[in-house]
Amino acid sequence: MAELDVNKAEELEKKYDTSLQTRAISPLLLKFTFVFSIIFAAYHYITAGTGVPIDYWHMGTHMAGVMLLVFITFPAIRGIKHQEIRGNTWWRYGNVPVWDWLFIVCGISAAYYVGITWYEIDLELLGYRFQLPEQVLRQGNPAQIDVVFGTILIVVLLEAVRRTLGPIVPIIIIIFIVYAVFGMQMPFQILKHPGVSWDLFINSMYFPEEGIFGVTLWIVSTVVFHFVLFGIIAQRMGLGQFFVDVATVFAGRYTGGLAKVSVVSSAFFGTISGSSIANTVSTGSLTIPNMKRMGYPGHLAGGVEAAASAGGQITPPIMGAAAFVMAEFLELPYTTIILAALVPALMHYVGVISIVHFKAKRLGLKGLPSSEIPKLWNVIKRGWPTAIPLVVLIYVLFSGYSPFMAAFWGITTALAVGLINPMNRIGIADICDACVTGVKYALSVGAVCAAIGIVVGVVNTTGLGFRLGFMVTEVAVNIGEAFLPLISWFPLTDINLQNLTLFISLVLIAITCIFMGAGLPTTALYIMLATVAQPALGNLGVPALASHLFVLYYGVISEITPPVCASAYAAAGIAGSNPFRTGLSAFTLGIGKLIVPMVFVYSPAMLIVLPEFFTWGAFLETTLTCGIGVFMLASSVSGYLIAPMSGTFRTLIALSGLFMVAPGLESDLWATGFALPVVIQQVTSWRSSRTLGQL
Repeated sequence: MAELDVNKAEELEKKYDTSLQTRAISPLLLKFTFVFSIIFAAYHYITAGTGVPIDYWHMGTHMAGVMLLVFITFPAIRGIKHQEIRGNTWWRYGNVPVWDWLFIVCGISAAYYVGITWYEIDLELLGYRFQLPEQVLRQGNPAQIDVVFGTILIVVLLEAVRRTLGPIVPIIIIIFIVYAVFGMQMPFQILKHPGVSWDLFINSMYFPEEGIFGVTLWIVSTVVFHFVLFGIIAQRMGLGQFFVDVATVFAGRYTGGLAKVSVVSSAFFGTISGSSIANTVSTGSLTIPNMKRMGYPGHLAGGVEAAASAGGQITPPIMGAAAFVMAEFLELPYTTIILAALVPALMHYVGVISIVHFKAKRLGLKGLPSSEIPKLWNVIKRGWPTAIPLVVLIYVLFSGYSPFMAAFWGITTALAVGLINPMNRIGIADICDACVTGVKYALSVGAVCAAIGIVVGVVNTTGLGFRLGFMVTEVAVNIGEAFLPLISWFPLTDINLQNLTLFISLVLIAITCIFMGAGLPTTALYIMLATVAQPALGNLGVPALASHLFVLYYGVISEITPPVCASAYAAAGIAGSNPFRTGLSAFTLGIGKLIVPMVFVYSPAMLIVLPEFFTWGAFLETTLTCGIGVFMLASSVSGYLIAPMSGTFRTLIALSGLFMVAPGLESDLWATGFALPVVIQQVTSWRSSRTLGQL
């Protein structure tokens, strides 16, 4: 097997990830950003191990650093001319115009304002006396200067998000702001609320825990950044290559071997990378060309890598840092989240592996020849040190320490191993480059998570989440009442208005999650969906943990759902295939991820950790029937089981799979009935093909 090229992967990621497409700056300014990024990364690393400062100072420092780097490196409007360095003028220095420097000054000032004015201020300067009571006394009655700085921070944050992720997210946030301020003017009665003045809105967004300086910014500044940095350093020291080599040993020899290698290695690396795009271009730069070499169509090779990489964001133990955010939201131990997510993630990979297998069988693609499969002992001998940091990180996490303490020891171990490991040694220059790259990755996440704090604040102060939940339920009831007479003839006793309403509500919420999650990093999309969409599930009686996993799953699906599927487009660029077709391939390969959330909502026993629902009988029944159902759906998507099947039989096996994943004995019987003619046809076709082959 070829070696992963880290530099090539980073170049590919920059090409397809808009959050890494920066402008050219002068050599002096480039050196400054390089040094500052190292200092910024070092600050987070040191504070993770020694303890973070007071929250408003720590979050202010993180935000100030993000603002500085965003407005230096990202132009207001992207274009070819921003890749050219022009000379300094009175309005441009280092290729950064004066208005961006103004944004920097305003952003840093607003970020530190909360900390500076936390306690009483009484100053006299040049005959002017400035007095400001301590922050707690200004709650509900902000000073005018509070409103000014709060407004500045919101404007700067929205612009930072627009530059790093595009206009969609800022537009969504502006809609929420309008809703908060003009609540009485809303067109629907259910959405109306008294509204708030701009002063009180700033008071709610700027100071309290549910606003900008809330849980979202806290998590991104204490957890997300650290795991992004760990993933980059781990990749530099050879952990990604070790994952690929191990996957090759165990999966490479079987039918469709290279595609299965891609699935397994991407699952391993995706869980720590924090970015499905990063995972796609890292492992995909190696696996996609190899898959094409073995006969896979370009769109399928790219789709396999994109689907597997996106799956890493829902795969324990790290889940792209979403697990830590979820634990914070639900006030549950981290280990509880991981245990609950284990079986659903497994179901996703059952679907991907099954489709890969069936597609390979249909295309006549074999596994790798034994000469291209490395020996297990050689792989372990060469790569086992690279796995030590991950083992240490997981051990510290499961020992009950904080996530940032686990990241600290993971990074520390990675640095130690990387510096002394003779097989994959890294130097000081590599560490510095990793820090700079990690900071680049963290800019868009840092900006958008801080801005999403506005959404969280609006939802919490206006009760919007429950209002939207009620609207979803009402729409679902109306749709259910219209469709119930059309399907009431179907001999399934479980179909009634209540069950139909729940199902339609879940579908509507799932579609909403896919649309709202498009183009967002995993952590940011989960925070937004947990705030906006999850309360609707709570209104339907869905357990809190199941509802949070539900919105996370469908949010991550947006990463492989056309037309906005950045991971699939990155894979298409490597494969040289049609982006939209690659996206469709990735979406169909992720069929398990599409179905499984519905299963654990109806049968929470799959999540294991909910004692009011869990019994071994219910767990085994739900897991087994779900696995079989996903397997059948994979067969339908591929048009193959043990022999090719026509459209009619693909429809029958799809119906069988859908009924199999549905809870209840009666649905299982229907699934068996639909599957029986398919099995007969497949066995007959298989025997015929063998007979012809012997002639």
